[in-house]
Amino acid sequence: MALNLLKLCVGVSAVEELQAWIDYRIDEKRRQGREAVQAHTTRMIPKRMEELLDGGSLYWVIKGNVQVRQHLADIRPFVDPNGIKRCDLVLEPRLILTEWQPRRAFQGWRYLKPEDAPRDIGDSGSGVNALPPDLRVELSNLGLL
Repeated sequence: MALNLLKLCVGVSAVEELQAWIDYRIDEKRRQGREAVQAHTTRMIPKRMEELLDGGSLYWVIKGNVQVRQHLADIRPFVDPNGIKRCDLVLEPRLILTEWQPRRAFQGWRYLKPEDAPRDIGDSGSGVNALPPDLRVELSNLGLL
């Protein structure tokens, strides 16, 4: 059974903003002639890489709620120019909407067992997804979502 990661999406207030950032970064890499992949760099290297790469995802907490996930394509450990061990979490750029699940703030990332992960809701235009992004954020801030 695949293991997942949970991480705060700092500086992003809506799923649409995250998707725009991903698209922008990939386009920038293409223009620079670099590998056009989305990678999130983190200081901690997961010890359970095999389980994560067996179909795992990175679940993003946006504004206090797990709202979306991305499949983990690869985990690439490296040493930065200052000699600090880090790793790139290589992610598929497609975001998969999930049911909203409240989460308190934390530092770094956490492992997330499949049975604790919120369910996918797909790209359907019903329920919470039918609401405009600004309204979803406002309702979430009021504790109504």
